[in-house]
Amino acid sequence: MSIIKINALSVPEGRGEEIEKRFAARKHAVDSAPGFEGFQLLRPTAGEDRYFVVTQWADEESYAQWRDGEAQSLHRHGRGENHETDSA
Repeated sequence: MSIIKINALSVPEGRGEEIEKRFAARKHAVDSAPGFEGFQLLRPTAGEDRYFVVTQWADEESYAQWRDGEAQSLHRHGRGENHETDSA
Protein backbone atom coordinates (compact mmCIF):
# COMPACT_ATOMS: atom_id res chain seq x y z
CA MET A 1 0.00 0.00 0.00
CA SER A 2 1.29 3.48 -0.87
CA ILE A 3 2.02 6.13 1.74
CA ILE A 4 1.69 9.91 1.54
CA LYS A 5 4.09 12.40 3.15
CA ILE A 6 3.04 16.02 3.56
CA ASN A 7 5.46 18.79 4.46
CA ALA A 8 4.20 22.27 5.34
CA LEU A 9 6.49 25.12 4.32
CA SER A 10 5.89 28.53 5.91
CA VAL A 11 6.79 31.07 3.23
CA PRO A 12 7.19 34.79 3.96
CA GLU A 13 4.81 37.11 2.13
CA GLY A 14 6.03 37.92 -1.36
CA ARG A 15 8.37 34.89 -1.57
CA GLY A 16 5.88 32.36 -2.94
CA GLU A 17 6.87 32.84 -6.57
CA GLU A 18 10.52 32.17 -5.68
CA ILE A 19 9.58 28.92 -3.90
CA GLU A 20 7.48 27.81 -6.87
CA LYS A 21 10.36 28.50 -9.28
CA ARG A 22 12.81 26.56 -7.09
CA PHE A 23 10.51 23.55 -6.97
CA ALA A 24 9.84 23.76 -10.72
CA ALA A 25 13.58 23.79 -11.41
CA ARG A 26 14.05 20.50 -9.57
CA LYS A 27 10.62 19.02 -10.27
CA HIS A 28 11.95 15.66 -11.47
CA ALA A 29 14.95 15.44 -9.10
CA VAL A 30 13.30 12.70 -7.03
CA ASP A 31 11.66 10.78 -9.90
CA SER A 32 14.38 8.12 -9.99
CA ALA A 33 14.26 7.39 -6.25
CA PRO A 34 13.20 3.78 -5.63
CA GLY A 35 9.57 3.67 -4.51
CA PHE A 36 8.76 7.27 -5.49
CA GLU A 37 5.26 7.50 -7.01
CA GLY A 38 4.33 11.18 -7.23
CA PHE A 39 4.69 14.82 -6.16
CA GLN A 40 2.47 17.89 -5.79
CA LEU A 41 3.21 21.42 -4.59
CA LEU A 42 0.01 22.97 -3.23
CA ARG A 43 -0.26 26.76 -2.98
CA PRO A 44 -1.58 28.48 0.16
CA THR A 45 -5.25 29.32 0.42
CA ALA A 46 -6.40 32.86 1.27
CA GLY A 47 -5.08 34.01 4.64
CA GLU A 48 -2.53 31.18 4.85
CA ASP A 49 1.25 31.35 4.36
CA ARG A 50 2.03 27.65 4.04
CA TYR A 51 2.72 25.64 0.91
CA PHE A 52 2.18 21.90 1.14
CA VAL A 53 4.61 19.49 -0.48
CA VAL A 54 2.83 16.17 -1.02
CA THR A 55 4.82 13.10 -2.03
CA GLN A 56 3.61 9.55 -2.57
CA TRP A 57 5.84 6.53 -1.92
CA ALA A 58 5.44 2.79 -2.40
CA ASP A 59 6.18 2.22 1.30
CA GLU A 60 7.72 3.77 4.41
CA GLU A 61 11.08 2.13 3.73
CA SER A 62 11.39 3.77 0.29
CA TYR A 63 10.64 7.18 1.78
CA ALA A 64 13.09 6.66 4.66
CA GLN A 65 15.87 5.63 2.28
CA TRP A 66 15.35 8.76 0.17
CA ARG A 67 15.01 11.01 3.24
CA ASP A 68 18.17 9.66 4.85
CA GLY A 69 20.17 9.57 1.62
CA GLU A 70 19.43 11.86 -1.31
CA ALA A 71 17.36 14.39 0.65
CA GLN A 72 20.05 14.78 3.31
CA SER A 73 22.67 15.30 0.61
CA LEU A 74 20.59 18.09 -0.98
CA HIS A 75 20.25 19.86 2.38
CA ARG A 76 23.98 19.59 3.15
CA HIS A 77 24.85 21.14 -0.20
CA GLY A 78 22.35 23.99 0.15
CA ARG A 79 19.97 22.86 -2.58
CA GLY A 80 17.10 21.71 -0.38
CA GLU A 81 14.35 23.67 1.28
CA ASN A 82 14.86 24.36 4.96
CA HIS A 83 11.56 25.55 6.35
CA GLU A 84 9.14 24.55 9.08
CA THR A 85 8.12 20.97 8.34
CA ASP A 86 5.18 18.88 9.47
CA SER A 87 4.99 15.31 8.16
CA ALA A 88 1.88 13.23 8.06
